[in-house]
Amino acid sequence: RIHTRPVAGLPLIHVETPRNEGWKKYGKRWLDIVGSAVMLLLLSIPLLAVALLVKMTSKGPVFYRQERVGLNGQPFEMLKFRSMRENADAELQTLLAAQGSDGKPLFKVKDDPRITPIGKFLRKYSVDEFPQLINVLRGEMSLVGPRPQREAEVALYDNIAYRRLLIKPGMSGLWQVSGR
Repeated sequence: RIHTRPVAGLPLIHVETPRNEGWKKYGKRWLDIVGSAVMLLLLSIPLLAVALLVKMTSKGPVFYRQERVGLNGQPFEMLKFRSMRENADAELQTLLAAQGSDGKPLFKVKDDPRITPIGKFLRKYSVDEFPQLINVLRGEMSLVGPRPQREAEVALYDNIAYRRLLIKPGMSGLWQVSGR
């Protein structure tokens, strides 16, 4: 993908856009299907236990469903174990404004009061993310790729950040493996 050629006596480097086609495209999808199916099978008992804990410790559904932006800007419904109290999304803008981070992409609420006690554990060990294996099986996500963002965050992207939408979003990406 890298080509060099001299221009005005200086080497010019051109990097072609990566293409996920042919065997690469189908190989990655096959790996996603097999990998997510095997993980769901192996983790079915622990995931059932987590679902029961979520249900028994707080009101509301076991899964949190949120619309995220995926491949080529197409929206999809991403699944997680619910780690916050019911209707927590309604409080988000107030919390962001209070800490001065509204209008910024990739926000995190510091010391979020909406998180349930079991939710702290789920988030600390990323257990809340495991239902996304279903999204991988459906073909909406991949096992590895950039994390999918909400539409409001994508609206704040600059031109360079839009490249994230050229590949399928992932369950695990650079952020998840960098500091752990």
